Amino acid sequence: MALAQIEAAPGEDQTVALLDAAWADPRAQVVGITGPPGVGKSSLVSRLIGAWREQERTVGVIAIDPSSRRSGGALLGDRTRLQVAPDDQGVFVRSMASRGRLGGLSPLTPAAMVLMRAVYDLVLVETVGVGQAETEVAAVSDSVVFCVQPGSGDSLQYLKAGIAEIPDVAVVTKADLGLVARRTEDDLRTALARQPTRTAGWSVPVLLISAQDGQAIAALMEALADHHALLGQGGRLDAQRLTQAAAWLDDFVREEYGRTGLARAASLIERAAAIGDRSPFARMRHLLRVLQQSDPAPPPARPQPTD
Repeated sequence: MALAQIEAAPGEDQTVALLDAAWADPRAQVVGITGPPGVGKSSLVSRLIGAWREQERTVGVIAIDPSSRRSGGALLGDRTRLQVAPDDQGVFVRSMASRGRLGGLSPLTPAAMVLMRAVYDLVLVETVGVGQAETEVAAVSDSVVFCVQPGSGDSLQYLKAGIAEIPDVAVVTKADLGLVARRTEDDLRTALARQPTRTAGWSVPVLLISAQDGQAIAALMEALADHHALLGQGGRLDAQRLTQAAAWLDDFVREEYGRTGLARAASLIERAAAIGDRSPFARMRHLLRVLQQSDPAPPPARPQPTD
């Protein structure tokens, strides 16, 4: 009900009051699970849920599914892929559509995460399959698990850009593939050793995991617990979450001003699009000149003091 309220009326006073209360009372460790499509994120999430439930810890899951660029719809199939007992009251799974966002998350993920963080012991955020620069999961997670599939040829490709800087734990999935998985593990460890870590004093562990038989799931849970314990020292977790909140505000302003600007400039865009056979670049220049002419006048200069 609360999540439905966030989606239906995100700016209402009642919703903001609810989120304010949740923000002030965080409880869970938030773990982001990210990696390319088909790497086995949902299988890994299922294993983690089962292991944490055996410890009688409650788990909330936010599973992001891609939206169609044409229709805006999404299949929201993560609930069917996750192996969760339907009558288990200690697990809650919420699927969310990415709504065309390219960072691997949904626009409402931060609010949903804050709410779940106040209720559950663990919150898992499973992203859409990501590429080299989609690193938004780091802005909503205390700890990030980056998954790589052996033999895909992507183990180094996915470390070229910003995604190399976000893992707190790296895992090579499908360890049952044997030698090819071990080679990928070596490549990943070598590549990450050259990268700075998000948390000072933390060395990113690289684990060879099989969600099929549960290999190294306990080691992953231990690594996540160790990272969370390190964040708890010296107020680092609070500082990281405040930095994340500042990034959410920045994103909000960019998105809202973008939408507002497009709405206000709609007639100008239509006029520019109707200019004869000129190229789109000439039309862009025309539109830019019109917008610059309509900018408000700068404030008057302050009078200079006289001798």
